[in-house]
Amino acid sequence: MLCLLLDTTLPFVGAVTLSGLSFTLFCICVLAVLGFEVINGFHDTANAVATVIYTNTLKPTVAIIWSGFWNFIGVFVIGTAVAMSLLKLVPLDAFIRLPVHVGASLVLAVLMASIIWNLSTWYVGLPLSSSHTLIGALIGASLGFSTYYGGNVNWAQAKEIGLSLLLSPIIGFVGSLLLLYGEKKVLKNSLLFRAPSHDHEHPPLPIRLLLVTTCTLVSFFHGSNDGQKGVGLLMLVLITFLPARFALNPDTSPTQLNTLLLNTEQLLHQTRPSTPTQATRLTQAERATSQLRQQVRQHQGQQTREQYALRREFQHLTTQLKTITDESNTALPADVRARLNEQIRQLDKATDFAPIWVLVAISLSLGLGTMIGWRRIVTTIGERIGNEHLTYAEGATAELVAASTIGLSTLAGLPVSTTHVLSSGVAGAMVASGGTKNLNYGTLRNIAVAWLLTVPAAIGLAYALFLAFHRWL
Repeated sequence: MLCLLLDTTLPFVGAVTLSGLSFTLFCICVLAVLGFEVINGFHDTANAVATVIYTNTLKPTVAIIWSGFWNFIGVFVIGTAVAMSLLKLVPLDAFIRLPVHVGASLVLAVLMASIIWNLSTWYVGLPLSSSHTLIGALIGASLGFSTYYGGNVNWAQAKEIGLSLLLSPIIGFVGSLLLLYGEKKVLKNSLLFRAPSHDHEHPPLPIRLLLVTTCTLVSFFHGSNDGQKGVGLLMLVLITFLPARFALNPDTSPTQLNTLLLNTEQLLHQTRPSTPTQATRLTQAERATSQLRQQVRQHQGQQTREQYALRREFQHLTTQLKTITDESNTALPADVRARLNEQIRQLDKATDFAPIWVLVAISLSLGLGTMIGWRRIVTTIGERIGNEHLTYAEGATAELVAASTIGLSTLAGLPVSTTHVLSSGVAGAMVASGGTKNLNYGTLRNIAVAWLLTVPAAIGLAYALFLAFHRWL
């Protein structure tokens, strides 16, 4: 059914390009990505609505629709920096030259390992990080690939992402702790610092507006960060199976690329070097730009696997240009640096992109997952992290800190865990309210164990699944 739908609605994906087993595998991979995002909705999007549902600020149906809308906006507005950072973890350059079943084995191993682990932890109500699961699975499948074909995980990228995942919960805990301490000193409305007295009590309008605002912020930035992980996965599938179509942005014509490269070449030629090292870098970048422009003209209008080679060259060129504009290494005039940075942003659009239908599909899958599975995670966030029920101030504080942390990480192009940032924020706010005795150490221990086990478990599971799929396919 899915294959028929894709063949009908997306003709460039149909049997003209892929046939037989390849097309079937493609459909399975797309379905698995959407399934992963549905489960991501179970876990992560449910965190965004936990406070407004638990405090009776909004009814569950309204909260889910509202959160889904702002997740949708977040996926569209911020860009694809997080999605592209995930793609850099896997050895794309190595497996794109191999038969399509090799790439399919890697993609399926990543997706199935993530789905299995996420479903297992959701079932027991643990606010697990889908980000940890996905990154562990990407590393594990890449290690399995390297066993057969060489290549390796981008460990520098993995280290950067790992630090982001490690530090963000600490920021969530400390930020919420300090912010709620400050609120208790400044705000004198005692109603803010208590929990609903019964199941059907609605908070006063100002408090409801505050909680809806913080929920909106978490939902928006969750879409901008976690939604991009699904976008990155779906782009991995598209580039793996259809590199001729999706290696470069199909909305950017060869004529536009040629013009952009010509402008870059002229700008580099006009730039006066201030040091011998800078002169060498400018010459190398100018030569690379000229050669890439010739390659673009050579492949103009063609839909071949050579498009992926062009993608690699575009990425190499932007890396060279970023080295030239690095303020710590060069002494370029400010206006020249600004013009070069603008050229870099334009060049990035050729490789860092996602079609509209990809963004829509991921956003809808997140919303669907939240509607199906929100209750288990909402209950854990609202009732089980602390020994007392969540107060209005604790919920709003945790969400405000979580939204800020996720937003800053997204702007830096780094994936973080909405689950762990918000859970640690709730814990920090509860400590500020009543000290460490206010925490439920049983729940926190379970979350910590899941946090510690997720990456190694996902690595091992994805590694084993890659070997199995590779042998079977």
